[in-house]
Amino acid sequence: MASVALLSAVSPSTSSAASLLPRRHPSRSSACFPRVASKLSVVAAMGDDPIKEWILTEGKATKITGTSSIGGGCINAAQRYETDAGSFFVKTNRRIGPAMFEGEALGLKAMYDTKSIRVPLPYEVGSLPTGGSFIIMEFIQFGRSRGDQSALGRKLAEMHKAAKSDKGYGFHVENTIGSTPQINTWTADWIEFYSKHRLGYQLELISQRFGDSAIYEKGQRLIENMHPLFDGAVIEPCLLHGDLWSGNISSDTNGDPVILDPACYYGHNEAEFGMSWCAGFGGEFYNSYFEVMPKQPGFEKRRDLYLLYHYLNHYNLFGSGYRSSAMSIIDDYLRMLKA
Repeated sequence: MASVALLSAVSPSTSSAASLLPRRHPSRSSACFPRVASKLSVVAAMGDDPIKEWILTEGKATKITGTSSIGGGCINAAQRYETDAGSFFVKTNRRIGPAMFEGEALGLKAMYDTKSIRVPLPYEVGSLPTGGSFIIMEFIQFGRSRGDQSALGRKLAEMHKAAKSDKGYGFHVENTIGSTPQINTWTADWIEFYSKHRLGYQLELISQRFGDSAIYEKGQRLIENMHPLFDGAVIEPCLLHGDLWSGNISSDTNGDPVILDPACYYGHNEAEFGMSWCAGFGGEFYNSYFEVMPKQPGFEKRRDLYLLYHYLNHYNLFGSGYRSSAMSIIDDYLRMLKA
């Protein structure tokens, strides 16, 4: 089995996905970041355990002193590998190939390169000999709380402000939102992108999986009539985490905010708040955010439009328990827009 290490930094103007993972520098601890090489390197995994092999070669460890399971959610398993060169965080999936983790690693590296909010630095993505895939990344010791809401809002806004794309809206690769494919085809117009690759794609999946023609037809009416919601707004393609809920937000031992498990793409910054219904953002968060990224006209009218994408995705992932929330948003907008 071959594991692919993608080595140069991703910039918004880079068209190739072959650019992400740095080598671990032998003289630095796991809390520090190595320099990034400039070319694609394909590393053959010669042993039966490519994770251990990478840690004991490229990871510059001479021995693994222990492993422990960490809650990895409902999609992946997660472990901490302790070594004489520091700790590593490893996620594995026994059913899915490396494309999902490659998308995650590209997103993590893009966010890291903004030098704004802390994210774990990805080191390696590869295939498991028995099927499935893995990702190795920096281990960050979390603090006792999710951190300061004001700092989170400010740092998130700094990331949005720092990373803009000159290719439009989308991302270098397709990735996943949960386990749902997320289509990131570069598109010049935000409304077109969000209509087709976010709301439209989720509605198509619902129609195919559940035969729910009612929500599909009403959702399409909303898509056709939602342009007035963006009147007066200045929209730029900002780098988004893409799946920012409470489970993907923490803090390090210094109390600085940390975000992880992204579904990155370049989009309207307001779309970042689409999971606010289970993220716990409060007034301090929004006040600090808007000090860096000023609130755009019509923000309140668009808030539920960005919630809708995630409610539709939860319908696809977890079933009809989320249908009523999605349908309620659609119905409210159809009344508002007289559509």
